[in-house]
Amino acid sequence: MEKRLKKVNKVYAMQLATIFLGFVVFGLSENIKGPAIPRIQFDFMLNESQLGTLLSLNALGYLIACSFTNYLTRIWGIKVVSITAFGSMMLSGVLIYFSRSYPMFSASYFLMYIGNGMLEIALAILGARIFVKNTGTMMNLTHGFYGLSSTIAPLIATGLMSITVFGHTLDWRGMYLVMLSLSILPILIAMRSSFPGDDVPHEDRIPLKKLMRDPVLWFMVLILSFGVVSELAVGGWLVNFLEKAYGWDTVKASGMLSIFFLCFALARLLLGPLTDKIGFTFSLFIFSGSSAICTFLAIVGGERLAFLFAAAGIGIAMIYPTVMAFIAKRYPHGSDTAITFTVTLMGIGSVIGNYLIGGVIEVVKLLFGAETEIGLLRGLQAGYGFIGLCAAIAALFSFILYRMLKKRHELI
Repeated sequence: MEKRLKKVNKVYAMQLATIFLGFVVFGLSENIKGPAIPRIQFDFMLNESQLGTLLSLNALGYLIACSFTNYLTRIWGIKVVSITAFGSMMLSGVLIYFSRSYPMFSASYFLMYIGNGMLEIALAILGARIFVKNTGTMMNLTHGFYGLSSTIAPLIATGLMSITVFGHTLDWRGMYLVMLSLSILPILIAMRSSFPGDDVPHEDRIPLKKLMRDPVLWFMVLILSFGVVSELAVGGWLVNFLEKAYGWDTVKASGMLSIFFLCFALARLLLGPLTDKIGFTFSLFIFSGSSAICTFLAIVGGERLAFLFAAAGIGIAMIYPTVMAFIAKRYPHGSDTAITFTVTLMGIGSVIGNYLIGGVIEVVKLLFGAETEIGLLRGLQAGYGFIGLCAAIAALFSFILYRMLKKRHELI
């Protein structure tokens, strides 16, 4: 019995290590782009609209990966899928480093998001299977490691881009190569791990058609889509906003992005038990609403209230893991399918959201004068205002869902 318990504890420890390291690498790969984007934009001579299109196309790669990962998980198991996801991210780092033309860079970046999408689904499914108790706390804790790595990602990226190795400056291409090569660590852990749930009979799983008839799942799709657009857009646009709207240098702007992710990480690490205590749906309303308020106040208040851009990370951090915890609890025998369905549709929202942010900036710039400083400032404010609006819409849908579930006595 003692040997069996030790074996179970070792297996669980390896599973946790895979999830934690996975989210660390995921956070790094997602958020090193903040300091790199202005340089990518300069090297390939892209305007804001083209930049928004680039981010949207990469979100499309993420979406495509989400759509087939659950199917691959059923065939191969989470272990193989996870290793494949990390491997594709490593390969994309090599390809980005050698990309000298915009088409090759776009394809390499696209591959990275394919890996990210596969990893997103694999880690979410694994978490839903493992965390059967204190689900909200554990989901937020593991996702907190995403926040921790996201906190340091912009600073590390900024530092690496200025490092000279053998007389050659790494710049953004070398930075991507180094950071994505860290995927080897979770690969080694995953290869030595075993994963639960792959042997569940197909007849015991809730079919997709039945899940799609549940309006609650569609509310989760809407909340997650708007919430994640608001979350991910910060990594791509905050540094750009602060540099161009307020004239901040890259180090200072990247520092603010890091503070955002510090708030983001601490919220997930510390506030998870609160979601279990007050309920998942009410938590979604409170946290997404607070993020929207902080964002709007930061825009209206100008440079003196720029710290509220970072404070918005506290609220927006809680949306994704809380939705995953809700799904794990509501659909215990269909979490794989429900997570894949929700995250895939969320990916569509991300594609549209990134495109709209770039488009809004360009339209407002034209209205106020495309070549003027005030035109650029108003355009950037409008684009970032759209990010806050997405958080506000997530709060609205959360409130509607809360009222609906309360009437049905189905609050979780």
